[in-house]
Amino acid sequence: MHDLIRDLRDQNVLLVHPRERSADELLQQVNRIGCSFDHVWPLPRSLPDKSDIVFIDVTDHSAAELKTFLDRKDRPVTVIAIVGYENPSMLNVILEIGAHSVLMKPVRAAGVLSSMIVARRFRTEQARFEKDLSKLREKLDNVQKVNDAKFILMRHRGITERDAYDLIRKQAMAKRTTTTEIAQSIINAETILRDL
Repeated sequence: MHDLIRDLRDQNVLLVHPRERSADELLQQVNRIGCSFDHVWPLPRSLPDKSDIVFIDVTDHSAAELKTFLDRKDRPVTVIAIVGYENPSMLNVILEIGAHSVLMKPVRAAGVLSSMIVARRFRTEQARFEKDLSKLREKLDNVQKVNDAKFILMRHRGITERDAYDLIRKQAMAKRTTTTEIAQSIINAETILRDL
């Protein structure tokens, strides 16, 4: 648990919320935790680069506005939504912006630390799953390329699927490259021949 709190201290927190008692209490608690922080209002055009965790009042903004503000592809941010009430449209906004945690107004010191830890953990897990998914998609694409190349060789050479794969593998070993690169070369060559 101490590691989680220590890790939080390295985070830059941004509070996007009107200046009022709730905001002051939240900033005091963030300061007690040991995070550096900034406070902005109204909603700026873009998210500051140094922000790691964003507490954002979602009450008076559309999901599109909030998503545009929070969109940072190079280094996604942990989002904690602050809401004044719960209804279907508010819940929809929270889900659409991809909030990792939620705090209810009026914000009190109790619950801020838990919310930050849960949100950071959720964001870290989400990033890991996205990375794993990307690897799986790449692997599937590579398998599909090799399969396409095998069928091209089977059609042009009249050989079995196993022989086609062995041919691709031998070429990859001879050229010190991957079977995927050889498969892509076969696909490219077949496309060129078809277009002649």
